[in-house]
Amino acid sequence: MDKREQQERIKQKALELGFLACGISKADFLADEKPRLEKWLEKGMNGEMEYMARNEDKRLDPRLLHEGTKSVISVLLNYFPREKQQDPNAPVISKYAYGTDYHFVLKDKLKELLEFINREIAPCNACAFVDSAPVLDKSWAARAGLGWIGKNTNLISVEHGSFFFIGELLVDLELEPDDRIVSNHCGSCTRCIDACPTKAIVAPYVVDARRCISYQTIEQRGEIDEELRGQFRDRVFGCDICQDVCPWNLKAEPHGETAFDPHPRLMELSREEWQNMNEAQFAELFRKSAVKRTKYSGLMRNLRFLESKE
Repeated sequence: MDKREQQERIKQKALELGFLACGISKADFLADEKPRLEKWLEKGMNGEMEYMARNEDKRLDPRLLHEGTKSVISVLLNYFPREKQQDPNAPVISKYAYGTDYHFVLKDKLKELLEFINREIAPCNACAFVDSAPVLDKSWAARAGLGWIGKNTNLISVEHGSFFFIGELLVDLELEPDDRIVSNHCGSCTRCIDACPTKAIVAPYVVDARRCISYQTIEQRGEIDEELRGQFRDRVFGCDICQDVCPWNLKAEPHGETAFDPHPRLMELSREEWQNMNEAQFAELFRKSAVKRTKYSGLMRNLRFLESKE
């Protein structure tokens, strides 16, 4: 089969596996991203995420990360939920953490896609990545025509909004790259910038992680920045505010992935139940969830921070 047919069959299989979209780009050096990344790091906007400053060469060139890489296959997986937390006064967790940790779900699907490529397209040497290596996944997804990077630095799709995970396969096959580049549709809109309670979006397309609620409630290992007290709007793990207000997410439709369905009790928890949660309850509720990353002690730290608003 020719390269165009290979591309079409890979994309079709990706859709069959439940991905929202799939795109292919030629593995190359991300020249445009280099000055932006370096400037962001120089200003210390990565906070304690020291790994962002490591392996810069590999982060900008996947051919150095996985030997022989010639193509990057990017995929999107929907996580927009049907359910909502029932108590309007309860601490809020990010929608992406409702169900099973996405790293496992997305990686399994990528492995299935890779098996298909090896079996039906051509034997190849490849590696699947889901937030687990120095890969600029949003940049590669944009290169593959899956959306544009918005002012809140999230990838935004015309068809699907932004409530999705991104994963990629680095393969040593010369596949037909997509020639579709999605133009920036943010226009003059500043809703994400205006809505961020901690003003973490310090300029269009620039997020200072140190002020970001997601960073402070997940990545921050010490105490939460006191300057941000009273500004979290009850966010206890992650934050969706900049996505919730994005007009493109009016297009978001609930996912059909059962692994992302929440624990039956999670959506029912009252504010009081959150505050009185013990370690055994935490382990049961978040047994497979990404919330485990912050551990019980981290969640309790976040809860205390929310309660002490003054």
